Amino acid sequence: MKALIVDDERLARLELRRLLAEHPDVEIAGEARGGEEALSMIPQLAPDLLFLDIQMPGMTGFELLERLEDLPQVIFTTAYDEYAIQAFEVSALDYLLKPIAPARLAAALARVRPRSDRGRLEQVFVRDGERCWIVRIPDIFLLESEGNYTRVYFGTERPLIRRSLNALQEQLDPAVFFRAGRKEIINLKWIDKVDITVAGGLTITLRGGRTVEMSRRQSARLREILSL
Repeated sequence: MKALIVDDERLARLELRRLLAEHPDVEIAGEARGGEEALSMIPQLAPDLLFLDIQMPGMTGFELLERLEDLPQVIFTTAYDEYAIQAFEVSALDYLLKPIAPARLAAALARVRPRSDRGRLEQVFVRDGERCWIVRIPDIFLLESEGNYTRVYFGTERPLIRRSLNALQEQLDPAVFFRAGRKEIINLKWIDKVDITVAGGLTITLRGGRTVEMSRRQSARLREILSL
């Protein structure tokens, strides 16, 4: 498992390296002293895991995540309780308060999941004002285009992400996510009901009640997929 340490404090990076030496399954692929450096390193290194400081000059850890297209798993590291609380709300793997206790590090690493397919998105970082989430792709039931942005539907939330629907589609599993129309992609596993319209198309009702009307052309494709 490849890890990247992102922290502006040299001593903090050295200490985390020392602690990770006790975990031979973790390969430290590199270190970044801030968000901008991490942005250039992540596409090259393709780390499985980020150890990410939150409070850094120039770019916070949250701002870094917002700019990543392929989001690794994240363990936040911070010296401040208020950031730890926010990190917990973001649903990261874990957060570690500095100075990091070896037992807490071991517990955080135990939550790391193996990555399945690097060509597919596994999670995205979504921000809406002061609120932010790390959302697992299977939890998203609908993606809706709004210009160069995409509205992401999960749970009761529907924030915008700074990526186009076409760009997201390229990284989604086509066996799970279906392009229902010019503006919508639906998660097939969230379909609750399928109705035939007067015009011969389909209206999809997703779990939770959200409906999506489809053209006859896309309806025909979906019928083949669902064997209707």
